[in-house]
Amino acid sequence: MNASLESLYSACNMQSDTVPLLQNGQHPQHPQHPRSQPTASGPWPLQPQVSPRQRVQRSQPVHILAVRSKMKLVPLGRLQEEDQQFRTSSLPAIPNPFPELCGPGSPPVLTPGSFPPSQAAPKQDVKVFSEDGTSKVVEILADMTARDLCQLLVYKSHCVDDNSWTLVEHHPHLGLERCLEDHELVVQVEGTMASESKFLFRKNYAKYEFFKNPMNFFPEQMVTWCHQSNGSQTQLLQNFLNSSSCPEIQGFLHVKELGRKSWKKLYVCLRRSGLYCSTKGTSKEPRHLQLLADLEDSNVFSLIAGKKQYSAPTDHGLCIKPNKVRNETKELRLLCAEDEQSRACWMTAFRLLKYGMLLYQNYRIPQQRKALLSPFSTPVRSVSENSLVAMDFSGQTGRVIENPAEAQSAALEEGHAWRKRSMRMNILGSQSPLHPSTLSTVIHRTQHWFHGRITREESHRLIKQQGLVDGLFLLRDSQSNPKAFVLTLCHHQKIKNFQILPCEDDGQTFFSLDDGNTKFSDLIQLVDFYQLNKGVLPCKLKHHCTRVAL
Repeated sequence: MNASLESLYSACNMQSDTVPLLQNGQHPQHPQHPRSQPTASGPWPLQPQVSPRQRVQRSQPVHILAVRSKMKLVPLGRLQEEDQQFRTSSLPAIPNPFPELCGPGSPPVLTPGSFPPSQAAPKQDVKVFSEDGTSKVVEILADMTARDLCQLLVYKSHCVDDNSWTLVEHHPHLGLERCLEDHELVVQVEGTMASESKFLFRKNYAKYEFFKNPMNFFPEQMVTWCHQSNGSQTQLLQNFLNSSSCPEIQGFLHVKELGRKSWKKLYVCLRRSGLYCSTKGTSKEPRHLQLLADLEDSNVFSLIAGKKQYSAPTDHGLCIKPNKVRNETKELRLLCAEDEQSRACWMTAFRLLKYGMLLYQNYRIPQQRKALLSPFSTPVRSVSENSLVAMDFSGQTGRVIENPAEAQSAALEEGHAWRKRSMRMNILGSQSPLHPSTLSTVIHRTQHWFHGRITREESHRLIKQQGLVDGLFLLRDSQSNPKAFVLTLCHHQKIKNFQILPCEDDGQTFFSLDDGNTKFSDLIQLVDFYQLNKGVLPCKLKHHCTRVAL
């Protein structure tokens, strides 16, 4: 599938390069013979033959006179005239293609005064908010895209640029928000926002997840094709990106009637021309289809609190908002899906049908840049992990432990010795903020994945905002047990919670997820372990929820 997308991407990029150009840089308008043109005196007179030497003229070498040691004064006018003749003598004789634009006394070239005056690109101040309420005013150019502004904020906030940061268009009065596409102009989007609206700087790991795992985003019962019947899941993205094919998404949605508070369940289909609903069951005949919303001058948003603000039947609401709408809710097309997978399918299909190949270009640009910088940005190991061997340094010289059983026993002995040293420090040392026993219970508070005393609802909201991708997680304090912690993890677009309980062994406190079978001295070790091993979890820990203060 990746190979087919790359071939389609290359074909779109090289489409303009295959058209031949004339000498003046223009495309040919009609297939006329270059040697004969119609004139007023005759239909097609033949032009005289031109020798190859006259047809292609090159600059001739100029004889440079030897410089005399004796200085001679020359009039300034004569010097300028000789300099002009010297310059024009070495240039090729290029005919003037527009003789009617030049007078008899003016040369067919642009003078310095004929150029338009250069104007600096206009700048504008944009205020961006973070998740914790802090904000920053940034001066940007009028042609700055959302990707450029995110990279600027990453640089100013000293964040890690992992290409998952995004700019969110947030409308609190309407209860809507959406992530800007990387190619959208920030100033242009701000012109369609009301005074109460604002930009948010946030992580979104699911921005291009459908390019990696399309099976999770497009269920088979929701996908169909308008002009072809033999389609498979592997060809779905290629059909979306190709303008000649017409895939569509179909299924039942709860639709809010315009100007009313009631919701009605309708059979809806999404095509390139717009969103349609069927007035007669599941029929998709043209006479039974009614246009609900247009894709051209609209954008798809997520409902923040659909049940509370719009009395939505479920929590999986979406909205198609025309760009001209600012504060009015009458023209908003509010929809509601049955589950999160259906909502993700509708919203992803809307983006693909509207932008097409632009989304794939936005997805490929960071990967191409990373491939170019990878030899210089990451250190190259001289040895592989498989070539590492166990060594014993207990004697005067180190020796390689060749017996696997001896290597395992040495590792266990080293682990017990480390525990004994830590216990001895606990007994002999004083209870200070840097004491090992105290440090193991507070060191996790310095990590970005730890969010302190937040509620279960707040942790679920953060996971949903930053993308329902496998492995997205955060850690928080437990509300039921003051000594325990909770791991909130996303798997298959569902959020699960796992309690981390403290346990004691030989007088030392450990933390465990599996009732003491696997113990860790602190939460940092626990997170590091489950990032490499799945263990009792449904998947490995991959992405962590983070909130950065601007």
